[in-house]
Amino acid sequence: MNEIGLDFKLARTSSSVSLDEASTDTGIPVTSLEQIEEGNIGIFKDIFELKGYLQTYAKYLGLDPDKIIDRFNEYMFEYTSKIPLNDLEKAIATKEKEEEELETNEIKVVSPYLKPKEESKIAKYVITIIVIIILVAITLIWAIKQVMLR
Repeated sequence: MNEIGLDFKLARTSSSVSLDEASTDTGIPVTSLEQIEEGNIGIFKDIFELKGYLQTYAKYLGLDPDKIIDRFNEYMFEYTSKIPLNDLEKAIATKEKEEEELETNEIKVVSPYLKPKEESKIAKYVITIIVIIILVAITLIWAIKQVMLR
């Protein structure tokens, strides 16, 4: 990032433009321009805002904004891809361990409205027997009435 900042600074000074003039013309705060030229990107909270500043500032100074953004993207890739493999493995192991603990300690809540009701087999047999008894009783009552009517 220092190289990109140096390119901006060289282009600005060779054009005899002050930071105040550049700030006024681009709408980028002076402090942001200073940080860009020094290669300090840590003060920028939004990477997209920084990219916008880089592109605007590059156009203003007559630099190729696409090349600047490509160089910035390469820098960011190198900067973020230097995480040690051991740290990644530890983070993955820790996450897996936490997930296992959650699964073993997890209490499942089941709604009585969603849970299928378990009917006992005895209840089914009792209902079937009662229905048969009622049908037999009705048949007997009908048969007795038929005999008495004759």
